[in-house]
Amino acid sequence: MSSMHIENPETLADGSKNFDEDGRAKRTGTWVTASAHIITAVIGSGVLSLAWAIAQMGWVAGPAVLFAFSFITYFTSTLLADCYRSPDPVHGKRNYTYSEVVKANLGGRKFQLCGLAQYINLVGVTIGYTITASISMVAVKRSNCFHKHGHGDKCYINNYPFMIVFACIQIVLSQIPNFHNLSWLSIVAAVMSFAYSSIGLGLSLAKVAGGGHVRTSLTGVQVGVDVSGIEKVWRMFQAIGDIAFAYAFSNVLIEIQDTLKSSPPENRVMKRASLIGIMTTTLFYVLCGCLGYAAFGNDAPGNFLTGFGFYEPFWLIDFANVCIAVHLIGAYQVFVQPIFGFVEKWGKEKWPESQFINGEHAVKVPLCGSLNLNFFRMLWRTTYVVITAVIAMLFPFFNDFLGLIGSLSFWPLTVYFPIEMYIKKSKMQRFSFTWTWLKILSWVCFIISIISAVGSIQGLALDLKKYKPFQAQQ
Repeated sequence: MSSMHIENPETLADGSKNFDEDGRAKRTGTWVTASAHIITAVIGSGVLSLAWAIAQMGWVAGPAVLFAFSFITYFTSTLLADCYRSPDPVHGKRNYTYSEVVKANLGGRKFQLCGLAQYINLVGVTIGYTITASISMVAVKRSNCFHKHGHGDKCYINNYPFMIVFACIQIVLSQIPNFHNLSWLSIVAAVMSFAYSSIGLGLSLAKVAGGGHVRTSLTGVQVGVDVSGIEKVWRMFQAIGDIAFAYAFSNVLIEIQDTLKSSPPENRVMKRASLIGIMTTTLFYVLCGCLGYAAFGNDAPGNFLTGFGFYEPFWLIDFANVCIAVHLIGAYQVFVQPIFGFVEKWGKEKWPESQFINGEHAVKVPLCGSLNLNFFRMLWRTTYVVITAVIAMLFPFFNDFLGLIGSLSFWPLTVYFPIEMYIKKSKMQRFSFTWTWLKILSWVCFIISIISAVGSIQGLALDLKKYKPFQAQQ
């Protein structure tokens, strides 16, 4: 333990070194595990829609929007990392969740608005990941079908059984008590995300190298050729939402930071992990998006590994889609744990004497040793997973759903609250140069979020009109 903790009178009275100064189990996270958590949270299903997003905007605006979102996300994540402890970023009191950070720094009404925005986003992400994982599982069966019966076969396969399989896996994994037990899952998921992104990258590169004419342009899909004027506008708005979703991780940043050991200071380690995580993901995003666009041109599919831009080698497509499914199994847990923690903490505070809510029961599991089961945790977490699976079955639309979640959550969670907390903590003077440009950045992001949300809602409305429930979604 560092000297800071030895001198701290709150260190456990029994002198145990297995606990931090707040009485919780000693944190062991490093910049490596934090970077893995970030990569797991960021490189998700968002990467699969980037070729389509760049196709809507073209060679100039597409990469520019990607870089702009990566810079904004990194900048605001550094502001947020300094708010984990308050009032002092190194020696202050710990805040364990994003909403606690907002409460400590901004208080009152903004804390309630933050909680609402965060949990709507987290619920949306878990529904989105259920949709995407099931589409990838279906794609494995469809890929084998196309290989067997030819590319002209329709190969319709129902998504629902695969959503049920995904939900069953999540019900089991959801019994893991908290974030601190998930490092292994995050590292497996991060490896999977690199695997399928690299396969998509390699297949795009091979397609580009193999020649064949595809239409690309500086401005993306062409009005009058690919789409009408109004469709072009809606699609560009939706593409911005897809890219915003691709960078969504601010809502779990504090939970990730809470896994870090206290020396060196958590805020410094978190800034380093954020830089590594966001640089890594941006490199992948630009390569996947630009090479995907170069490979498919203006006809780029919404999901370039399941929309069957590629058919062969079928076994490699199968492996990539299995990697997506495995990654999303891990990513779902990273995003759902804050929801579980919030409801369980509320239950314990409301009914502190209840054995149903607070009692832990040791159960021996073959090959895993002893596992602590809590009946309330088991019932509530199972119910949550089932509900998100049912909603995913009702709205199984990949691109529009991702765009809507991205646009609704990007401004409040990634931009507004970190900037407001930084202004408050630094006691910044109103209308000073820094205050002015931070406010301009926040308002610009707000306008972008609104227009991309409108584009995604319009896309969802179109999808619902055309929806045939027992055909494979792409």
